[in-house]
Amino acid sequence: MAIRSRLKNSLWKWRGIAIAAPTISILVIGLRLIGALESLELAMLDQFFRWRSPEPADQRIVIIGIDEADIRQYQWPIDDALLTKLLDKVRQQKPRAIGLDLARDKTDNAGYPQLEKLFKTTPNLIGAYKTSDLVTSNFSVSDIKPPPALAQLDQIGAVNLVHDGDGRLRRGLLSLSLPDGKVGLSFGLQLALLYLDGEKNVPIEKIEQALNPPKLRANDGNYHQIDVGGHQFIINYRRSLQGFQTVRMADVLDGKIAPDLFRDRIVMIGVTAVSLRDWFFTPLDGGLGSTRILTSGVEVHAQIVSHILSNTLDGRSTIQSWEEYWEWLWIFGWALAGSTLIWQWRNVNSKNQKIQLLVMRSQSILVLAGSLFASCFIALTYGWWIPFVPAAIAFLGSGIIVTSYLAITAAQIRTYFSRYLTDAVVKSLLETPEGLKLGGDRRKVTILMCDLRGFSTISEKMPPEKVVEILNIFLGTMTEAIATYQGTIDEFIGDAILVLFGAPIYREDDAARAVASAIAMQLAMRSVNEKLTQQQLPEIAMGIGINTGEVVAGNIGSQSRAKYAVVGNHVNLTARIESYTVGGQILISEATYKEIEDIAKTNGSMEVEPKGVSHPISIYDICGLGGIYNLELPSLSDSLQLLATPIPITYRILEEKHLGTEIFESKLRQLSPYGAEILSDQDVPVLTNLKLHLQIYGQDQQLEIEGEIYAKVLRHQQPSQMVLEQVSRSRHTKPIYVHFTTVPNNLKDWISQKTTV
Repeated sequence: MAIRSRLKNSLWKWRGIAIAAPTISILVIGLRLIGALESLELAMLDQFFRWRSPEPADQRIVIIGIDEADIRQYQWPIDDALLTKLLDKVRQQKPRAIGLDLARDKTDNAGYPQLEKLFKTTPNLIGAYKTSDLVTSNFSVSDIKPPPALAQLDQIGAVNLVHDGDGRLRRGLLSLSLPDGKVGLSFGLQLALLYLDGEKNVPIEKIEQALNPPKLRANDGNYHQIDVGGHQFIINYRRSLQGFQTVRMADVLDGKIAPDLFRDRIVMIGVTAVSLRDWFFTPLDGGLGSTRILTSGVEVHAQIVSHILSNTLDGRSTIQSWEEYWEWLWIFGWALAGSTLIWQWRNVNSKNQKIQLLVMRSQSILVLAGSLFASCFIALTYGWWIPFVPAAIAFLGSGIIVTSYLAITAAQIRTYFSRYLTDAVVKSLLETPEGLKLGGDRRKVTILMCDLRGFSTISEKMPPEKVVEILNIFLGTMTEAIATYQGTIDEFIGDAILVLFGAPIYREDDAARAVASAIAMQLAMRSVNEKLTQQQLPEIAMGIGINTGEVVAGNIGSQSRAKYAVVGNHVNLTARIESYTVGGQILISEATYKEIEDIAKTNGSMEVEPKGVSHPISIYDICGLGGIYNLELPSLSDSLQLLATPIPITYRILEEKHLGTEIFESKLRQLSPYGAEILSDQDVPVLTNLKLHLQIYGQDQQLEIEGEIYAKVLRHQQPSQMVLEQVSRSRHTKPIYVHFTTVPNNLKDWISQKTTV
């Protein structure tokens, strides 16, 4: 039992590592087995080739390239007589081997007899042919038959090249199976054998060992189930800044080369003209550190020859890979390293420790990642292809899993709290010493309250399910706008929202962020109404009031039940200010205005005397905010349009949600989609709520439309000269601008028709 208990405690102590390392290892190995990492690892192998130190050019090989200038001078294809002349000049310098990487299977040319004679008298000449086989079938090309005279002498080699899935040439062929069941040697191997025949001091056993390396297997390196027909190997490309020594065909024909340039070397003749399209992608082409785009086919075969000779004569390594179980152990080891690194340094007790942890963890990650890179890179220089991408994924992935596990564990309590409180409040409760204590402290906050205008009237006429649907759309959109400016939602009150800026976290720009949030909320109402219209729900409008002052903020309640809240007369004052707003309007107190005076844009101010306040206060109508916020509200009303004939209306005054019994007569003189100018003989104070009744008759005295509009008096108008003349003839002498707060749909359509220019 004691052993079992100790084992259980150990597993719990190292649970993060026990979860992360095996999990990511199995995942990475699984991805490796299905080939999902093949393209990444091959790309990294290419990059390692390009980053290797430059090597001296292989002086044993010279290429005679047929370039664009040669084609213009001699035409293409070159005739047999010219080729005979070229080959004769080459063999006069007594090279060890001549490789003819040109198709030459026609025997009906005028110069062929001389060429055939040269073929038969040049025992160190190898001709090229290409045959279809399973290995290269994914890049199908027509077969190229060998020169008949060289085929009879068995002086031919296959120029088939093996393409990977991305089109690059990483694999070479020593031999391949021919359609007739025989085995054909590759072009590069034939040339290498001719060269090695001239090496007298190399033991035959070493030559045989070098020419018969381990065959590439289907899953070697990071390959996945590739076709490994024939005898394939990974080409150890020589990265030489000068490349192989190359001369033009014209220079050889004109005798412009050194008389002993080809002596005792391998001479390879092939096409280097881009227009003939004998060009391929190799690991050295493209990518970081590369200065070339494509490699000619003859140079690819030169790389294969150089690979064989360098391995045999110079001890240059071939590219090998581990057995799969060693690769799996390698991957698990790096998963273990990544998870241990994060798990060991998970506990900190102070701010200084957190900083030190961040620095040390960053340094350790860089050191270990650098070690992984260096080990794989250095290993390649010694001929070992060690998986880099799977190990890197295991290393980083295990660290991410441990970090995620710690974050999930730490966030469980936060998640429960966040269902009922905002993130800022939860952070205050959980991450400060006094966070869970009852009580509060005095602090300066900016309070924002928003409310839907006329929503009670809308909700009375709709099923409860539709009302909830409207509220969910409204509250969800507003929550996003508030979160953008780091506001703390204290509570939802029906269709109203109470938002705090400065509690629980105080910032110098609380007032500015509150106003910016309010403008963003009003701008977001457009998207709210678009969603409502799509769902055939009525449009809504919102008013916002903002106030700044000292309140008591903290945990209020009892030990059994408490909530984070703010208490004080400034909360009530905010609600009063909000009650003066109309849809689309933002009103702020003078205290808030002083905080943002330099960047605030207003439509003016007014004096009001809210209930419970001993003296009048100034409130400001916000239309925009400059500075870093650069926010602007559209105008609440379009330009008023003068009606051809004033429309008689009646109205009643609303006081404290109660509708007055006295009915007043007036005339509607100017109209916009958002408000109207009415002419009244009554002294109606600014911010008074009205209920307008319209009865509109057509020319035939038939009732055209009837309805009621809720509105608020925003200002007393300065009448135009035309209006003054009409007013002078009427007992309605006081132009008043009212803003519509609730308009029935039938009247909305009528107003739209009347105000459309």
